[in-house]
Amino acid sequence: MADPVTAAPAERPAFYAARGGGWRDWWTLLHPPYTAWHLGYVVIGACLAPVVDVGRLLATLAAFFLAVGVAAHAFDELSGRPLRTTISAGALWAAGIAGVVGAVALGCAGVAIVGWVLVPFLVVGPVLVVGYNLELFGRALHNDVVFAAAWGAFPVLTAYVAQAGTLRAGPVLAALGAFALSSAQRALSTPARLLRRRARSVRGAVGLEDGDVLALDRAALLAPLEHALRSLSWAVVLVAAGLAVARLG
Repeated sequence: MADPVTAAPAERPAFYAARGGGWRDWWTLLHPPYTAWHLGYVVIGACLAPVVDVGRLLATLAAFFLAVGVAAHAFDELSGRPLRTTISAGALWAAGIAGVVGAVALGCAGVAIVGWVLVPFLVVGPVLVVGYNLELFGRALHNDVVFAAAWGAFPVLTAYVAQAGTLRAGPVLAALGAFALSSAQRALSTPARLLRRRARSVRGAVGLEDGDVLALDRAALLAPLEHALRSLSWAVVLVAAGLAVARLG
């Protein structure tokens, strides 16, 4: 067995994290590639509708940005400071509450336009954001399945219903695809976070058939995980952009 490779935790808590301090902490808090990734699901869901209303799409994007990009990440940072920001707890609570309230307000406006079919989504969404990220209900919602459903399937379904006022088989299948992609995201990001934020040492080696031995260190383990996460985030955003151009261009 190779000697352990020991080092302090990686300098950045995430591959997208900016240098700490000031406005850069807020940039990091937004998890830019992941927020864009999940907003991509909103665009995909909306573009599956028979007719795409740009105003409804923009409102749905704004609601999910407030709920997922702002509120969910602010609440998450309150628990143990995983991103190591210096944003005060008060500011995080304010951002989280404002994000949820803003998203709900946009949802209520949507009900007036689309109809009562949006009400279940308006109820479930805040419960998922608050329950998952604040680890409420005995952490019953804080698991891989809920993450994939809330951050993958839910945006697709909500965006479609906001456009069409109903559900059909097509968006349900697309939501299952988003669920699978978010499951993959979770499977990749969990070990990546462990290596970046908690690992103090890495011990390992790969013995090849020709007798060579490849030592494993943190960088070697992180590289494929984060390459896949970057590629997947860009893939979903570009697919969403392609659909938007095709439907609205």
